[in-house]
Amino acid sequence: MVRPRWLFVTGKLAEPSLRRQVAELAPQANFDYEIVVLPITVVALATTAWIDRHLTVKKGFDRVLLPGLCVGELNEVNAPPDTVVERGPADLRDLPLHFGRQGGTRFGYNTYDIAIIAEINHAPKLPLTELLAQAQALRSQGADIIDVGCDPDGPWPGVGEVVRAMRDAGLRVSIDSFNPTEVESAVRAGAELVLSVNSTNQERARDWGCEVVVVPDVPGTLEGLDETVQALAAAGVPFRIDPVLEPIGFGFAASLGRYLEVRRRYPDAPMMMGVGNLTELTDVDSAGVNTMLVGFCQEIGLRSVLTTAVINWCRTAVRELDLARRLVHYAYSEHTLPKNLAPDLVMLRDSRLREYGESALLEMATRIRDPNFRLFAERGLLHAINGEMFLQGTDPFTLFAEMQSRGEIDPAHAFYLGYEMAKAVTALTLGKNYVQDQALRWGFLTVAEPSHEAKIRRGDASGSSAGE
Repeated sequence: MVRPRWLFVTGKLAEPSLRRQVAELAPQANFDYEIVVLPITVVALATTAWIDRHLTVKKGFDRVLLPGLCVGELNEVNAPPDTVVERGPADLRDLPLHFGRQGGTRFGYNTYDIAIIAEINHAPKLPLTELLAQAQALRSQGADIIDVGCDPDGPWPGVGEVVRAMRDAGLRVSIDSFNPTEVESAVRAGAELVLSVNSTNQERARDWGCEVVVVPDVPGTLEGLDETVQALAAAGVPFRIDPVLEPIGFGFAASLGRYLEVRRRYPDAPMMMGVGNLTELTDVDSAGVNTMLVGFCQEIGLRSVLTTAVINWCRTAVRELDLARRLVHYAYSEHTLPKNLAPDLVMLRDSRLREYGESALLEMATRIRDPNFRLFAERGLLHAINGEMFLQGTDPFTLFAEMQSRGEIDPAHAFYLGYEMAKAVTALTLGKNYVQDQALRWGFLTVAEPSHEAKIRRGDASGSSAGE
């Protein structure tokens, strides 16, 4: 089998690191390669048009890998017809991950079989426009059904209008109420699921013509559950069972046991879990809790979860559940650990820390000739390197004073350095990777950040000011 040939494009500063990385990767990934060093210190600051003027791609290469941060259209780089030009990772240290992704994502990763029901709390108190806006937002985050949460002082005269408007907007709707008048209005308007039914309203459920959620008569027990299940089954009413998750300190562990017991009693019955009793009522970011609960649901064959997104630490609960259901489905179906599969739920810290190390930074310092500072954050220290100095420390104010010791820094650049060092300190504090001029990674909450320094240093966008 012929090994593929890669052409790696880099600048003077990154050349040593790239050569080390590729020398290790090539035998593992089974490819041959050449590295071309362009006449520029930081090739990431160049455009594809500038690269094309300084690069000749000969025949015989299968792929050309450009730095991930270079801007411009890839088709501006001329290459033989059979050669593919692509961008590499934004950070050179991610090159192994880039090659691990060649060939596409894992087959079947984005499949799932757990539905998300997202509740809008206190719906009667909200205007219709706000209800519709919330519903559309929840759907965009991954909700399959929008649950209209009613208040206990009903009936709510406007429930039918709200459900009908949501149905007209293409939304699937459930109604959360024990009030039969509210439920009947909602069902007539198109609600497909009723939360909830027990012995107090099971007779009325026979006439609703839709699926219902069965809950026990007495919280913290399974009392009355079997009788309601049997009555609904005999009447031909479709249902799913929710034994009710309890908060920590109020029977949480026992409530998990009740889910297992219901699954034992009813091996094939649809089940639901309302996760908000844990996520909304525990002082902790909700993503990890949601992932653990969805993993539990996946293993026992529980196919729907109900969530709220009220308290601030839960406001992205729907998106968390959407990502978690994909993660646990793949792990369960492929019998693999839910680890190193997708990074979007790792938010506070990064999956792994990447470090250059002292010797690599020292080598880099010997190659930098221009006055622009390169910032790094690793091993508990801030590092600032330019053509005149190599500074290290933990206090950004002290470092900045040293930066100014050989000449005043203009206000715009001073603001930029302060902004970047604040990001670097945050990275050190939390255990995240810092890459100058790039956003810190916050999982699915990451907001892309334009390259501010590139705009300053590129000037006319030619890349020449970076050290050609």
